[in-house]
Amino acid sequence: MEQFWTFASQYWWLVFPFVAIVGGAVRRWDVLAQRRHARRLEVMKAKAELKTITASTRVTRSDDPQPLTKPSPLPDQLQKLFAVHDDVTARWLEYELDVARMIAFPTMSDGRQPLTAAFLRAKKIADRLRPPSADTRVSGDQVAEYRTAVTDYEVAFDLAEREARRVRDSQFSETERKRLATAQQLLAVALDESATPAERQVAYRRVREEVDGLLALSDEAVEILENRVALQLERSDDERGPASAGPRP
Repeated sequence: MEQFWTFASQYWWLVFPFVAIVGGAVRRWDVLAQRRHARRLEVMKAKAELKTITASTRVTRSDDPQPLTKPSPLPDQLQKLFAVHDDVTARWLEYELDVARMIAFPTMSDGRQPLTAAFLRAKKIADRLRPPSADTRVSGDQVAEYRTAVTDYEVAFDLAEREARRVRDSQFSETERKRLATAQQLLAVALDESATPAERQVAYRRVREEVDGLLALSDEAVEILENRVALQLERSDDERGPASAGPRP
């Protein structure tokens, strides 16, 4: 006993770290106990929610049965696919038949561009798989194959259009970009009602010269442009005619 008191009188300062250790252990135990309690509450809450969901599902199945969703008939599916197919084609023709758009976004008509080439391939596949009409006898597999082709066609066009709007004419050299810019300005003159017929005719010929070798204008696009220029000339003649006719004798 004397040895204990001797030890205690010499090492009494050890009481403080011992008390700190014990206090820390007690606090950790309290934290763990609180966490376990919170976890039990979460589990109980989850079980209660699960019971509620299960009970409501049983009521729905027994008291208010819902019919299974049936796929729409094949003709209806084809009509919807035709609409998407035609919409993408119409968007493409806005670039293919409009010379102004071709000048502004030249890569949309350049089959050498990877995304444009991918779009043109997807177009061929979708066109080939398209049934003649919605009343054509087709199987579910054929409709599924056509649906995939139409989806690929739409996505490929979106990617090609986005890229064309991003790069614009950056694929061309500085000299070629100047020619395209000049063609844009001349095209505006060719379609300007306030310009004289001679100015419009000269501007139209210059447009063809500036884009020659840079853009592959389709015959349809050239015909549409010529008709628009001719229409402007006819309007100008009609407006000038009565003014220059003079009084009748």
